[in-house]
Amino acid sequence: MFSGVISSIVSQHGEEAAFLWLLRSNATRQPHYTLKDLAKLDDRVEAHLDGLRVASEAGWELCKAALGTEEPGEVFAASVMAFETGIEARIQAVLDVVQQNPELSAGLISALGWIPFEQVASQAQRLLSAESSVQRRIGLATYAVHRKDPGAALKDALSSSDLALKARALKATGELGRTNLIPAIKAELIVEDLAYRYWAGWSGALLGEPAAIPVLQRLVESGHPERETASAMALRRMSIDQAQAWVKSLASSPKTLRLAVQAAGVIGDPADIPWLIQQMASPLMARVAGESFTFITGVDLAYDDLDTDKPEGFEGGPTENPEDENVDMDPDEDLPWPNPQLIEKWWFTHRLEFTDGTRYLLGNPMTIDSLKEALKNGKQRQRRAAAIELVMRQPGTPLFNTSATGFRQQQLLGFKC
Repeated sequence: MFSGVISSIVSQHGEEAAFLWLLRSNATRQPHYTLKDLAKLDDRVEAHLDGLRVASEAGWELCKAALGTEEPGEVFAASVMAFETGIEARIQAVLDVVQQNPELSAGLISALGWIPFEQVASQAQRLLSAESSVQRRIGLATYAVHRKDPGAALKDALSSSDLALKARALKATGELGRTNLIPAIKAELIVEDLAYRYWAGWSGALLGEPAAIPVLQRLVESGHPERETASAMALRRMSIDQAQAWVKSLASSPKTLRLAVQAAGVIGDPADIPWLIQQMASPLMARVAGESFTFITGVDLAYDDLDTDKPEGFEGGPTENPEDENVDMDPDEDLPWPNPQLIEKWWFTHRLEFTDGTRYLLGNPMTIDSLKEALKNGKQRQRRAAAIELVMRQPGTPLFNTSATGFRQQQLLGFKC
């Protein structure tokens, strides 16, 4: 039996592993995290997982009990403990919880992505063959996050009657670079269900299907929940003239102005920078305009002293006022506040270094070499953009997974650790 002191230490390892997993899951999409930052965070997660591993059966029992909280972070920790050991009773305990509440599958899929593929390949294959569509989706997602091709199982899932499984298959088709499945993707561009249509459009654009672009545009203009991602994917497949015309249309409405400001950074045309500087005068648009400016020029506003303080009285998220109906978190919380006057001076000095009508990312014209550099050294949103742009220049290649464990990404990118 373990003493009370040791039990409390093991409990702390479980709580910290779950909490830090949630933190790192958010970090993969944050504007201020680099790959090195992500790897450091993952090292902290791994340290607490090690504490649970050392505790052996006591560590598992704690994780098993925590499954009852029905939280994805606890599912992640328990899943690592279960699938690393391969002990059937442990695996089944996790699967039972996820089967009852499929929304918890994110923690399980992340755990299966955390563990080296060779260690979970047989379990992933077994999940792919399960009767449960929930388990088949988890198996398919495991292959996809590791960027491993599941073969015929992917094509089978594309024709599934289960919405969630089919949607995951549509996404995986793009992630894995399966250009041979474009006809199947194209057929889903006209379906009524928005989940199908979104992922068909996303993967279709990634794989180079022209019919996907207007589908994504319509989803954006109708207010789809994933309109920011849909907009960016469509813009990356347009010519600069087409993209600029659409941005002008988006900018004409207050409802889509934010999308237009983001779009300028996606397109990467320095011709938009004077307009972005104008948008920095608006507290609602300032930070996202600053991010788009950085996407194009590569200038770090905080590091290069081109930032300023938050405007007095500005509230970008929930306030302490009980009558305030705004409960959404500030989407730009981790972005610096740009100083328009200083940025305008910087642009006046550096303007001739850029050519209008050329697409830039982080100060460099988009080429395979410059995109690879951005993938290594950019921040997470910039890295995601670079990964997508690389795939669009190398048809049939898998999309680099910028959400994978940091240490695995560093190995793939040739970092000296």
